[in-house]
Amino acid sequence: MKKICLLSDTHGYMDQRILDHCKSCDEIWHAGDIGAADVSNQLNAVKLLRAVYGNIDGREIRLMHAAELFFECEGIKVYITHIGGYPGAYVPEARKKIEEYRPDLFICGHSHILKVMPDKKYNLLHMNPGAVGKHGFHKIRTMLRFTLEQKKIRDVEAIELGLRGAIED
Repeated sequence: MKKICLLSDTHGYMDQRILDHCKSCDEIWHAGDIGAADVSNQLNAVKLLRAVYGNIDGREIRLMHAAELFFECEGIKVYITHIGGYPGAYVPEARKKIEEYRPDLFICGHSHILKVMPDKKYNLLHMNPGAVGKHGFHKIRTMLRFTLEQKKIRDVEAIELGLRGAIED
């Protein structure tokens, strides 16, 4: 059994509340637009970090992380990329990889909109954790937490961290 903390679009921002949620998990997955190597390093210091770079990430982040990840965890085939789209509206590159790899779980970021939805055509679960950072058009900072166990995805929980522009104490 693995408990996963999934975030995206930190855009260089990290706070203790994010780290506290990550501490309760076995692994942290980041779907891109990390924004600063320090964010990646802080997350990796807490738990195992699996991350991809996003469109705003510069050379340093791109040297630390790949554009996409394909791996298996608890019998679940996972594909993570930053820009992927949604069921019925995938970007062509992501759709091609979904057709080739046939993941059980497809994760992307970029839109800053939290969504968890099944894709019946490709028999997978699509997840986008929204944005946990403070840059962008989103109103509420969000992330996801879930459990993988014996080829099942369960206990999916959306975590809201407050208004994007709010100042933390």
